[in-house]
Amino acid sequence: MIIIDNLGRRQFHLSNGRISHIMRVLENGDLNTLYFGSALRCSGDMADLQDIACRDVMQAAERYGGLSKELVRREYPQAGSSDLRPCALSVRDATGSHAVNLTYRGHRVIQGKPELEGLPSSYVTHPEDGKTLLIDMADPRFGLSVTLSYTLFDDLPAIVRSARIVNVGHRPLTVEAAYSANLDLPDADWDLITLTGAWGRECSIQRMPLRIGSQGVSSLRGHSSQHASPYLALARRSADEMQGEAIGVALLYSGNFDADVHVDSYGTARLRIGINPALFSWRLEPGEDFVTPEAVIAHTEHGLNGLSQTFHVFARDHVMRGPWKDRRRPIVLNTWEAVHMAMDLGSLTDMARSAADLGVEMLVVDDGWFGHRDRADSSLGDWTPDPRKFPDGLRPLADAVHGLGLKLGLWFEPEMISEDSELYRAHHDWVLADPRIPLRDLSVQRRQFVLDMTRPEVVDYLYSAMTAVIGGAGIDYVKWDMNRSLAEVYSTAWPPERQGEVYHRYVLGYYDLLRRLTTRFPDLLIESCASGGARVDFGTLAYAPQAWISDDTDAVERVRIQYGTSMVQPPDAMSNHVSAVPNEQTGRTTSFGTRAAVAMFGTFGYELDPRSLTDTEREAVRRQIGFVRSLDDLMVRGTFWRLISPFDARSGFGDAGFGGGSGTDLADAAWMVVSPDRRTALVGWYRALTGVNLPVRHLRLAGLDDALRYAVTEIDLDGPVMRTAHRPRYGDELRLAGLTLTDRATVTWGSPPLGDGTSRLFLLKAAS
Repeated sequence: MIIIDNLGRRQFHLSNGRISHIMRVLENGDLNTLYFGSALRCSGDMADLQDIACRDVMQAAERYGGLSKELVRREYPQAGSSDLRPCALSVRDATGSHAVNLTYRGHRVIQGKPELEGLPSSYVTHPEDGKTLLIDMADPRFGLSVTLSYTLFDDLPAIVRSARIVNVGHRPLTVEAAYSANLDLPDADWDLITLTGAWGRECSIQRMPLRIGSQGVSSLRGHSSQHASPYLALARRSADEMQGEAIGVALLYSGNFDADVHVDSYGTARLRIGINPALFSWRLEPGEDFVTPEAVIAHTEHGLNGLSQTFHVFARDHVMRGPWKDRRRPIVLNTWEAVHMAMDLGSLTDMARSAADLGVEMLVVDDGWFGHRDRADSSLGDWTPDPRKFPDGLRPLADAVHGLGLKLGLWFEPEMISEDSELYRAHHDWVLADPRIPLRDLSVQRRQFVLDMTRPEVVDYLYSAMTAVIGGAGIDYVKWDMNRSLAEVYSTAWPPERQGEVYHRYVLGYYDLLRRLTTRFPDLLIESCASGGARVDFGTLAYAPQAWISDDTDAVERVRIQYGTSMVQPPDAMSNHVSAVPNEQTGRTTSFGTRAAVAMFGTFGYELDPRSLTDTEREAVRRQIGFVRSLDDLMVRGTFWRLISPFDARSGFGDAGFGGGSGTDLADAAWMVVSPDRRTALVGWYRALTGVNLPVRHLRLAGLDDALRYAVTEIDLDGPVMRTAHRPRYGDELRLAGLTLTDRATVTWGSPPLGDGTSRLFLLKAAS
């Protein structure tokens, strides 16, 4: 699978028949990128894939015939040399010098995929499913060694990269920048695609042409954040969802990150992704090492859907772990929007009984069960049941819920501490903050502070407290929240010269706690919730196979959020709930059917009080749950296709006429999921705002078998008649002609329009 072509040329060709990455060792010992893209046949010496002639205005070493690092495409460029572009590695020695010059020292191939210590790692189920190439680079004068890791899986057009940086000298070194991956490309004729946003409107797709200079996304919030996803894609200008070349990169990390592209004046592009070097440094004593998080770089010639599908398979098969990664997740009822913190044993038992009657499979008790938690400004850190609400602890509730045949979930916000808590009164020194700053001057949100997760004793405390609750009550599921970013970051546990390590050590403490809990409770299902979508990243996904991708539960808003999130995350990693109306975040009212038709493209659940539902609504919920169960593992193993983007004004009609919607809020959206055998598919179409006298939409589908004949059934998740049969048709007709959609319930004269926030859902089944 990996070809190493030395033959005196010292060239490396990594290929699995789906992708090729070709490198060579230059005369000066530097590692030169020759090619990255679709698989190539090995044709001997491929050095002519790059012209390395030096220009008069460039700096070069005369010893190597005028070779300039400023022009060469480099695998892992170091700052402080004649490469004057932004680099992947910057290290300072005891003299203050940054002049690192790494040269090739050797390589080796490992069958399978090694783990990274302390960090989430991708993996292979069997050693023969992948290979890893390790290339050793060193600068003996500087006392520095770097091992570059490249893992290639047998089933994906993607490569996983990381670097191990070692102090092999006799004096301390300081790492000031250490990116996980660098990719130099021969041209800059690409569009840059990023996922940005804010709380409640996560993962908005931004696309713009590359320009000279630096551009990208980053986070300095202590987590990957709602504002920027640790993901970046480059797409050819003509590429769209269905066709064209694209490169994507994502980071297996949940802290500060930087993903950027630098275009130089000669039209080449340098892509980097890794830990954000701002506010970062890492001191290496002699013999110590630093390992960067993993980055995955994918390539496709099949459009943005092809790129996303590679990331989805990577996430499912090489990142998610444990028994839940291949199972349909339980259909939950989450209590937050139903009762907020006003709960007790009796009310929760009533809710569980009502939910069980509907077919719900798990009750998740959200915020409010611990300490004396009646408001958001108290009790974080006191992870024991509130004796006023649960005088005998949580075991009676667990017994009642389990007795109804349901599982029980519980909300935690482990990384935070309230000033009004027993934990703060006992350990105020555990707050992550400069002690010289008065408490009242610290930045807070909901009067909560951040625990210093760099301290082993803090992680030990949280592990003990959470283990006691989870094990004592038989908790099946944890909703892990984080409701504020890190600010005034300082740890009294570390000396001044190591304060630049605190952000990263915090993330290592977070991973350590997750790792210990999932080891202690291997069947525990964890859902990541960081004030909504602040940790929707592959690092967290290695421990929590699903994420609450936004606190915004409005169906119209969720279409955009889920569409953008699907650029990287598979549907089963997205936790989606049907909430009550008017919606708590927007005040909007949408039909029960539309709310369900959006939420079921992912891990499905409810965010409402079942006791307040009418008989008609209860019957609708039963039908919705029955339908989701009938899909078996479609969302877990199916292939997701985006069909119409809600971010593209051309996809809607709006008030500017056909093909000219005046804003993204007017755009239609559509997507579908196809089973692995391509015999079953579920299609969703959504319109936020309706218009007058609109043209008819022809929705062209994807991923089906052209030769199979599909029964097409429209699913009504509102009405008493749930299924309406349409004319059967072959896959090629559905791909080329599509489904004909109108904005009216029927085609008869005078039929009323479907209205705002409407949806249509279609189930496709191949004839036997």
